[in-house]
Amino acid sequence: MKRSGVILLALVMLSFTVGATCNLDVSMVNQDPYPAVPGDYVKLVFQVSGTQNPECRDVSIELLEKYPITFDPGESHVVKISGGTYSRDYSSYLIAPYKVRLDGDALDGDNKIEVKFGTGSLNLSSSLKSFNINVDDTRADFEVFIKDYDSATKTITFEILNIAKANVEALTLEIPRQGNIDIQGTNTNIVGDLDSNEYTTADFTAVPREGEITVKISYSDAINERRTMEKTISFDPDYFTPSDANGKRAWYTYLIYIIIIGGVVYYFYNRRKKKKANHAHHSKKGEATFG
Repeated sequence: MKRSGVILLALVMLSFTVGATCNLDVSMVNQDPYPAVPGDYVKLVFQVSGTQNPECRDVSIELLEKYPITFDPGESHVVKISGGTYSRDYSSYLIAPYKVRLDGDALDGDNKIEVKFGTGSLNLSSSLKSFNINVDDTRADFEVFIKDYDSATKTITFEILNIAKANVEALTLEIPRQGNIDIQGTNTNIVGDLDSNEYTTADFTAVPREGEITVKISYSDAINERRTMEKTISFDPDYFTPSDANGKRAWYTYLIYIIIIGGVVYYFYNRRKKKKANHAHHSKKGEATFG
């Protein structure tokens, strides 16, 4: 009987011990922005559950710094909480927020990241769990050219080509104040939406000079992030003046006009002269007959 009681007591204590064993788990509850953009910051929030167990003392979680994420200098990789205290907003779990920078060459799609978690000091025996950051390069890039310049009207036309795979919205072209171009009127042109591999134009009233001209491009990407970049364009006025051949053709055209007009004038002048001569001849003949 005594032996049975001892066994029963041992089973109860073993059951209590098993029930009290620290059992932690981690989930990623948020990624902002979604999808993440290569080269930009991304905010990640993890949740560690099971911290309400008093056996889970000094719970820690570490986001491992390796491709495709990096931390800014001074940013902590580890978040800690004392288990069984229901601290941190009186929740039974630990919330671990991180702000990291995504590698500029991160590939589109899911990119693997890892967290280490456990109790006490994190070491090789701590648990590892993998998650995915969703990445989509929503940034655009552009090629900008000077398509035409009319010195008579002072109209300069820029051509903008979206060379990225991403479509953009609310595209604007701005010409900042600079030495090689004098803007007359507004220095900003609202272009609108521009799909990938499509082009559009923007006109300004300006007097450009030979050299480099800087333009500022602003647009909204697929996640409604407003982005701005600058492009430098070379302006050569020789490309926008008539060539020698065009000049010769123009002079030939003027010469033809002059010959035609001169021929018409000569025709009517000669015709009028002949009429006067005939009239004078008939007048003299009539006078001789009368006499």
